[in-house]
Amino acid sequence: MAPQNGGYPAHILSESYTAQVCILLLLPGVGHAPDDPVGLCQVAHRSRYLDIVYSCQPSRMGHPLVQGNWCVIAVCGARLQVAHLVGFLRRSHIVNPRERILAVLNREPVDRLPVDLWHTPEVEDLLMQHTGAGDDFEMWQRLDLDKIVWVFVDHRSDADEVSGSQVGALAMGQRTMWGVPLRDVEAGQAHYQEAVAPPLVGIESPAELDEYPYWPDPDRFEYAAAMDLARQARDHDFAVIGPWVSFFEIYSQLRGIEQALMDLALNPELVEATLDRIEAIQTEMMHRFLSQAADLVDLVFISDDIGGQNGMLMSPRMWRRQLKPRLKRWCDLIHSYGVKVFYHTDGGVGPVIPELIEAGIDVLNPIQHACPSMDVEELAQKYGDRIIFHGGIDNQQVLPFGTADDVRVETLRCLDTLGAGREGYICCSCHNVQPGTPVESILAMIETVQNWKG
Repeated sequence: MAPQNGGYPAHILSESYTAQVCILLLLPGVGHAPDDPVGLCQVAHRSRYLDIVYSCQPSRMGHPLVQGNWCVIAVCGARLQVAHLVGFLRRSHIVNPRERILAVLNREPVDRLPVDLWHTPEVEDLLMQHTGAGDDFEMWQRLDLDKIVWVFVDHRSDADEVSGSQVGALAMGQRTMWGVPLRDVEAGQAHYQEAVAPPLVGIESPAELDEYPYWPDPDRFEYAAAMDLARQARDHDFAVIGPWVSFFEIYSQLRGIEQALMDLALNPELVEATLDRIEAIQTEMMHRFLSQAADLVDLVFISDDIGGQNGMLMSPRMWRRQLKPRLKRWCDLIHSYGVKVFYHTDGGVGPVIPELIEAGIDVLNPIQHACPSMDVEELAQKYGDRIIFHGGIDNQQVLPFGTADDVRVETLRCLDTLGAGREGYICCSCHNVQPGTPVESILAMIETVQNWKG
């Protein structure tokens, strides 16, 4: 838009400017007008978006076209590309990790791609010691992480015992909320609670499910505690993901993985009846939680491992019969509250990625590219404009056993492919960073993302 009257400072068009192009842009502020528009434009100048820049606050302009929350930028520059300038200015308004995450989720310009980190409690202690932080929120801030904070809804039993859905490094109590017994396991520096003695392994018919005493009661989920944690995360300007829900992972814990896979072929009626209960309980829990907390939650975590190191754990046909329709219902439910769907499955799941997208997932994690059908270049080419990728950095070999330089190379590869165009990618370890991983390697991943120019 070119100036037509004396409403703009006359010296914008002073003869001292000899550039070939003179453009005046009125750009809406994203969230708020910049506190220092002159400084903002000086940054743009140094970044070589512009040759010469003049800027002033709307309140100083006095022009009738300038209303509300606008940033007025006058530009002179022979190399000016307006689209680049607009993107730069919008990116410049991103001031905290949550804004950066939301911008990527919504495919809006970002100042840089986000970097998240999954880690075990042992690695959390290591990073707390390294940063000198007093708690995990402070540690994530000192590392300048774009942490997506996990807010899972635990369950309180009739015996007043609190338990979660998960097994592994973050499990709690003697049983999961589904009644699966847990056993302490130590492997080197790592400590886990693994599932033992699958409680439904001996049943043969759907009728026997009525006798199982451990079905979670939606009235006894810890909704208030989860909301309190979500508020803490929001107060620290972090994005929030939760609750954690699952279909087949829970079924596998109840039956044992071998029996669960056999059931898909030999006892599909039992699979369907059990999944019906698993789905109904968690659907009610999500309704109750999201009806109160949707404004505090950015994503819901659907975790349903259907892949292994060498390919899918089940045929696509079996997945379509038992899991795809349920996933579609959950995606529709979550979206109805204005929240995004974060879908986790380890392993080589390339054959069903188009149908995962069709079902409605927004984010795919963890992009375990060491597995067949998960090559990052191919995934980016096929699906980069249809889905957000999260993860990618190998933590089976590169992070725990590689050098810091190996980690930088791995991270750059993921940025250049999954994050091409500086969009559609949240960089993170493929899964929880494991105890014994050198802190230098963790920092190499984080700093490579933060320094990447795209």
